[in-house]
Amino acid sequence: MEELFPDLRRVRAGTGRRGFRPPVDVYRTGDPATVTVVCDLAGVDPDDLRLALSDGVLVIAGTRRRQATDRAQYQQVELDYGPFERRISVGNDIAESGAEASYDRGLLTVRLQAIPRQSSAPVRFYIAVVRQP
Repeated sequence: MEELFPDLRRVRAGTGRRGFRPPVDVYRTGDPATVTVVCDLAGVDPDDLRLALSDGVLVIAGTRRRQATDRAQYQQVELDYGPFERRISVGNDIAESGAEASYDRGLLTVRLQAIPRQSSAPVRFYIAVVRQP
């Protein structure tokens, strides 16, 4: 639900912010079998990023720091800053080696090698619907 209504969980006053939740895209390609995660991290120093993969979950964590401004009086505050952590389910078919990450113009791209799944003919089965009296 938090992903559907992100503005409802935010307190509009600057003191109530909880960091930021960078958006991600996740997609699979087939040849070679790859899972690609693209994360929008504009303004994040790549040295402040930590990536980990465990049990089919990719963790992207870090901090987006606000640039120091001398005695600034903000008129409008919409950008979120602070620590963040995203946990993205990528499946249990990821190879332990061969992961690559790149950071270009604010986008982090992580490519993970998937272990090709054995293709088999689809199995058809029927499920009976039981009507309650």
